[in-house]
Amino acid sequence: MNRETSHALYSRFLRGLEASPEGVAFRVGATAVTYAEAHRSALLWAGALSRSTPAPPGAVGVLAAKGTTSYVGVLAGLYAGATVVPLQPDFPAARTRQMIEAAGVTTLVVDDRGAARAAELRAGGLDVAVLDPEAADPAHALARPRPVDPSDVAYVLFTSGSTGRPKGVPITHANTAHYFAFLDRRYDFTPGDVFSQTFDLTFDCAMFDLFCAWGAGASVVVVPPHAYRDLPGFLAEQGVTVWFSTPSAISMVRRTSGLLPDALAGLRWSLFAGEALKCADAADWQRAASSSTLENLYGPTELTITITGHRWDPETSPELGVNGMSPIGILNDGHDHLLLDAEGRPDPVEGELWITGPQTTRGYLDPADDRDRFVERDGRTWYNTGDRIRRAANGELVYLGRADAQVQVQGWRVELAEIDHALCLCEGVEDAVTVSSTINGVTELVVFYTGTPSRPADLAARLRDILPPGIIPRHYRHMDELPLNPNRKVDRVGLRGQADGLLVGAGRSRPA
Repeated sequence: MNRETSHALYSRFLRGLEASPEGVAFRVGATAVTYAEAHRSALLWAGALSRSTPAPPGAVGVLAAKGTTSYVGVLAGLYAGATVVPLQPDFPAARTRQMIEAAGVTTLVVDDRGAARAAELRAGGLDVAVLDPEAADPAHALARPRPVDPSDVAYVLFTSGSTGRPKGVPITHANTAHYFAFLDRRYDFTPGDVFSQTFDLTFDCAMFDLFCAWGAGASVVVVPPHAYRDLPGFLAEQGVTVWFSTPSAISMVRRTSGLLPDALAGLRWSLFAGEALKCADAADWQRAASSSTLENLYGPTELTITITGHRWDPETSPELGVNGMSPIGILNDGHDHLLLDAEGRPDPVEGELWITGPQTTRGYLDPADDRDRFVERDGRTWYNTGDRIRRAANGELVYLGRADAQVQVQGWRVELAEIDHALCLCEGVEDAVTVSSTINGVTELVVFYTGTPSRPADLAARLRDILPPGIIPRHYRHMDELPLNPNRKVDRVGLRGQADGLLVGAGRSRPA
């Protein structure tokens, strides 16, 4: 690796290759792939991508679940100088097509499940090529990764959109270079570390796992669903030292008696992001992983993976939290922030969080989506997170909730208007309002709708053809008409109260 490519996201893998060429880059089940093996395959696939698409390729979709195909596919796309677009084979075909077309994907890298989805898309008229690794000619393999500019887009991820159309977020090599350089200073990862991979590649925290591990010459291990039946046993068997997941995993592990004192003694680092972390959950996990340093991380996709961090201290952290939730900490180096009140005026203590700095993306793929999110102020571009934040006595930030109709459910950031839009596409539904209800720190979605009554299971089944599985509501209630407030707007506050009542009635307890 030379200084000319040090800004490239793939330089992280080249660092690992140099440090540990025969070390395991990633392990999926019984399959372990070394840095040298992954590098050779990525150069071969990158050569094939370069010959099948314009030079350099514009965007390469990786339509594959976590595994050898997806990991090598990500590297191959980056090596070819392309923009990588992670795609989930289990997402509805219509949604996947929207993403492919919005990102300008010309070629797909697929696994077996992805191949079936790609065939469906192509049969529907989508003009996209599919890479066949078996047909790749070694004579055309790249000798080295192609150089890229800092302003080139490394990858595109999609977030929920209020119009029912996903919003594409382009992340540049400059964004990731600043982010991972900061992480190198913050953490002491080594070639001896083994990272968990709990996140799907369409979730930006997956990039943390991969490129933190690869930048240190460490290994990544995919955590399959069945591992949660005995997570301590799985982590010990795989030698995992760095854990990263959404906080929801803590409850899952607790239910299987996996949080006994020192049950997770092999962990050096325990990291959580994607949704609010309860202080009680942090304390329970810390007791089980007593040798690890625990951090609560926060960051929208638009700010490159994570933008703040709080290092948990069992003595002081609970006192800094609000409503039983852990602080999210302080901003990464080089960033500024504002807390704005309802009139858009800076407030020193509490308000909507705006952030600017080198991790801020330049806007969405469609500039029409930028409105009210990417804002020019004082000669700089700020991202309005839409999150309400309070400043603690020590200056750290504490998450209070959403300032708009966007919520976080099991790590997914969801614009409720997208679900409303999808419901109105369902036969028999005339109008629909989705609200969130947070009981005992867990957020769930509740739908109120008018029109023809339907079984909840039938509505959920229809939504599976439109929305990703993670944001499909579990609770539905038919109404003759939606209630209005004195301003003749839908009474969302009242509906949220009804939603709370429904969940409590269904057996969910309120926090003490």
